[in-house]
Amino acid sequence: MPLLVLSIVPLLCILAFPLSAKAAPPNVVLIVADDLGYGDLSAYGQTAYSTPEIDRIGDEGTRATDYYVVVPYCAPSRASMLTGRFPFRHGMIHNPHPDTTPEADVVGIPDAERTLGEVYQAEGYKTTLIGKWHLGHQEQFLPTRHGFDSYYGILYSNDMLPVQTMDNETVDENPIDQRLITTKYTERAIGFINDNKGTPFFLYLAHTMPHKPLAVSKKFYTPETPGDLYADVIRELDWSTGEVMKALEQNDILEDTIVIFTSDNGPHFGGSSGGFKGKKATPWEGGLRVPFMIRYPAAFPQGTVVDTPIWSLDLFQTLLELSGIDIPKDRPLDGENIIPVLQGKTEKHAPIFSSHRDKMITIRDGEWKLYLNKPNYLAARDLNPDWIDPKAPNGTTILAQDEQPGSMAYPGVVPERFENPLPLFNLDNDPTESTDLSREYPEVVSRLRQTYERFMATMPDLQN
Repeated sequence: MPLLVLSIVPLLCILAFPLSAKAAPPNVVLIVADDLGYGDLSAYGQTAYSTPEIDRIGDEGTRATDYYVVVPYCAPSRASMLTGRFPFRHGMIHNPHPDTTPEADVVGIPDAERTLGEVYQAEGYKTTLIGKWHLGHQEQFLPTRHGFDSYYGILYSNDMLPVQTMDNETVDENPIDQRLITTKYTERAIGFINDNKGTPFFLYLAHTMPHKPLAVSKKFYTPETPGDLYADVIRELDWSTGEVMKALEQNDILEDTIVIFTSDNGPHFGGSSGGFKGKKATPWEGGLRVPFMIRYPAAFPQGTVVDTPIWSLDLFQTLLELSGIDIPKDRPLDGENIIPVLQGKTEKHAPIFSSHRDKMITIRDGEWKLYLNKPNYLAARDLNPDWIDPKAPNGTTILAQDEQPGSMAYPGVVPERFENPLPLFNLDNDPTESTDLSREYPEVVSRLRQTYERFMATMPDLQN
């Protein structure tokens, strides 16, 4: 009889829990800061303040040291991250802008593009965007038309007028007091998690900070230490990340959730490039290389650090692969599935590129980085003590702390012009891009240019 019982119990277990049963799909929380630099987190070398809540994501998962955005400014970077496609494919090479030119006012993501929101929405996920969109502010471009069940935030940068928050497709506050914006985003994110804990969800939390003007709530503002408003802002972002993680834990879904923290491009005045050259809007390392951390215990070992060059276009395929969703095959994608890279199992990755408007600017392949078109150096406002920001807080249309970093607070190594306008650098030996090696290694220049030409041959002609 005992032998009979032992043979029946496993059979009953098999019948109750079939081996073919599909695991529940993971939730996804994608946190993207605006203009946060490589050196703005303690995990990446910041010592003036600490960011333990953000750092936890990397400590309990994987942290990348060589993660790149494709464009060092807002809209094209975000469009590429959400579609997995190079800017020359999706066509968003400029920032939408509501208060400059008629042309900038009507820039937006084409209907033909498929965002992560649209893919997850089609798979039955609850989707929301909280924060900055910047893929178009006209009606046809709104987040709720491109994959997000709900939206709350500022549709573009927080120094573009009107600085108003939208609740789905309706104006919520105009002007918004930006000192409250990180708190409001955090509360909305927690509410979304609490409301959807029983179903798969995609939460895209796209913080407004630390884009200028900097603003922070009273609980994090330290007026007794003038000059460190930037640090106050980052501390509040760290708190926000901790609150989101806490909500996942309290709902017992943290281990079932992919959590990512990154930035859309390098820092502006007051931030830190982590010792790299340049800043936001430049193709130097300080403009393109940003923090990236991912936590998902089902896939990534705790405390893994990878130094393989990867880029934001990889997120599309990687997240879908982790979620068990088929990769769309109806369009070319420019990223790749980097799960093996993030697991530390391989160092292989295709070359990565950067662009600025309609020009390809750089290629990085392994330790080598080559400039394909002339890089920009200093803008008129950079290191200009007389520069006055026309979009500074004014108490009427732009509400934030009066204390703001000046143009002398350059966040990285100041770029100086090279005799050769298209320099080559070995980033393993020269991370500050100080020594042009193009004459010493003409064969590397030739190889990288051929790789660039093959890549460009796959691109459509730009129409704008």
